[in-house]
Amino acid sequence: MPLRVLFARQLLALAESPPPRVGAAGTRWLHGAGGGEPEEDEAVPYADVPRPGRKWERKPYVTPMKVLIRRAKEERRIRKENPCQVHEHAPDNGLLVPHLVKVAHRVFAARERLLDGLTKLVEGESAVPVKRCRFCAEVHVGRVGHEIRTCEGRDSAARNSLHVWRPGTVRDVVGFPYCYHLFDRVGKPRVVHKEKYDVPRLPAILELCIQAGVDVESYPTKRRTRPVYFIEGRIADFELDEEDSSEAGTVHEPACTPLSSLPVAPIAANPTSADHGNGEGKVEEEITMQDLASRTLQSWLDMRLGAARLMKKYRVHTCGYCPDVQVGPKGHKVRMCRATKHQQRDGQHAWQEATVDDLVRPNYVWHVADDGMLPLANELKRYYGKAPAVVELCVQGGAPVPTAFRSMMRLDVVPPARDEYDLVA
Repeated sequence: MPLRVLFARQLLALAESPPPRVGAAGTRWLHGAGGGEPEEDEAVPYADVPRPGRKWERKPYVTPMKVLIRRAKEERRIRKENPCQVHEHAPDNGLLVPHLVKVAHRVFAARERLLDGLTKLVEGESAVPVKRCRFCAEVHVGRVGHEIRTCEGRDSAARNSLHVWRPGTVRDVVGFPYCYHLFDRVGKPRVVHKEKYDVPRLPAILELCIQAGVDVESYPTKRRTRPVYFIEGRIADFELDEEDSSEAGTVHEPACTPLSSLPVAPIAANPTSADHGNGEGKVEEEITMQDLASRTLQSWLDMRLGAARLMKKYRVHTCGYCPDVQVGPKGHKVRMCRATKHQQRDGQHAWQEATVDDLVRPNYVWHVADDGMLPLANELKRYYGKAPAVVELCVQGGAPVPTAFRSMMRLDVVPPARDEYDLVA
């Protein structure tokens, strides 16, 4: 039979056969016998730890580039048609979002409870041991450091990529990237390179709470009661200062009804003591290790959930090549980027939309199912699961495993013995 006829039959058979099921490395749905879309009653999708991108590649965009270009063209067209305009929606007009003020206070309080609980779990009497590599940023939660060869620090080739462990701290468990504080997020949304030593820096999650309505004495910010206007791309601020309050009649405002904002009371320095002001503060010292771990884990989850709600309204930017973060309408202009292609950008960051993981880094660690004296073996690393360091620390402290991280930690996988790994398919 000619080869052309055989090749045509093979093409016909491939066209009539159903497409194969593709198992993605990141997320995989469990399909039924009929194929097609996943059913609602089936198991939770298998979620694996997202693989870190290569150092020379840019982070994936949260919003597709085509959508960003379409938005920019639409904004440019509206600006040409109406040069004098006012933003009707907060916080673009300089006002606070009323229903997000309480969310910001809850995120601020959850962060304080998280740091307090982690301090007790890591440095308390019955502390959970935390270790960090001396030459890289690898963190391990357990009595004995693992033997998985993933070290990329100095002289890692001489050590066969093995880690050199030393005692860790709370900063190794949870990391909050720092950003510049904006006194006026609308009037002066950017920090230039000359101001890099004059403008204070603080954790980005705290800056997000301050811009959303939390008052902190150490970081004052400007609160407006009237919206700002944009005249041919320039900001016109009609907010009166205390010195100019007597000359209010001389200011000519456009015919527009200003939006009002809720009065914000300054938050207490220690929200945990304020929550237990009715006599429950004495009982807090007698809570068990399991309850402390459960409360700490719940605070971490509440903080991430509240931060995700705030980021839908208040913009947060991150560099596409380095982990730097800036909270505000625009990214700063400080030339401090040392990542890939920074020479082409003169050291400036390639700003793009940030995610919750950029604001609150999960810092994934290997999950230790049985914290004995045997370290995790490099030959069995494909059988081990991973989890954020806060989740792993609280789970080893006695907290229940959250449903969202059960598949990631591979609790249903039983790793073989060290002398049996080559016998398993």
